[in-house]
Amino acid sequence: MQATASFTRLERTLTQLDHARLHKLAAHALQTRGAADPIAQALEEMLDCSEIVAPQDASPDLVTMNSRVELEDPANGERYTITLCYPRDAKPSEGEVSVMSPVGASLLGARVGQLVEWTTPAGVHGSARVAALQFQPEAAGEYLR
Repeated sequence: MQATASFTRLERTLTQLDHARLHKLAAHALQTRGAADPIAQALEEMLDCSEIVAPQDASPDLVTMNSRVELEDPANGERYTITLCYPRDAKPSEGEVSVMSPVGASLLGARVGQLVEWTTPAGVHGSARVAALQFQPEAAGEYLR
């Protein structure tokens, strides 16, 4: 039995730079791992139907790459902070979560106030509400980060 992972497919808005970089990343993952990478498959599908905006037009409530996101557990209200990053920069124990993980993929393009959901390859379901953005590169004028 093949392990799968998934995340909610909300209507997403991505910056042009994030879209281009992630399309390349997902395409590479699919080329090297193919169907064995369900996150790359789902990410590619999401990229194909996302609204694309110029980085300077990104809404300040939009989760973009390298955003520091405050999440709230809907079950107990506990809050925690993660940074959405590229796989090479991921350090989950330090809150640096890869966009190629179920949690990271669920956050990309979400907005403050939205509930995101994911399922890990082990079948564990999770969810969190995007409570706040503590940092978004585009809002800070960092359009090429």
